[in-house]
Amino acid sequence: MSMVFRFRMLSDENDRFLRDYEVLYDMTLLEFHEFLLEALEYEPCMASFFTADDRWEKLREFTLMDMGEGGEDDPAAMDQVKLGQIIHRLRDRLIYLFDFFSERAYYLELTGAFEADPAAHYPREVYAVADVPDQYDPSKTVVEDDGSIFDDVMSEFDDFEGDDSYDDEY
Repeated sequence: MSMVFRFRMLSDENDRFLRDYEVLYDMTLLEFHEFLLEALEYEPCMASFFTADDRWEKLREFTLMDMGEGGEDDPAAMDQVKLGQIIHRLRDRLIYLFDFFSERAYYLELTGAFEADPAAHYPREVYAVADVPDQYDPSKTVVEDDGSIFDDVMSEFDDFEGDDSYDDEY
């Protein structure tokens, strides 16, 4: 029996936007990228995945094409990496950068892992709220003002804003 990962996707462009996806743990990042394009109804585009720490800081990059010579710091190709190789526990995070010029991205967090339902078809979208941000024009994104899922998730980092007491000089 195969394992399924459930990811929650958020956008910083539309605070009400939320998607939950269920995908097989042995899916490659390239297959995940193709699934996301289809689910978001986006046209094919250059994109990268990044693993992220608990403050959403980018760590390791995974690109559509092999960009290095195999060094430890070189980005790995999406078709060479499976989700189960980089996601190991609940709350592990990925950043899906789909617009390099404007640094537009989606934020994915593992919210569950379980055995696959033999009657279900994976990958699949299991929950959706709000419209998808426009692929090319962020100004076309409809943003609602009554509350923010993105702000709720990111609020745990409010303590780090505005700390002017830090001195860069030693």
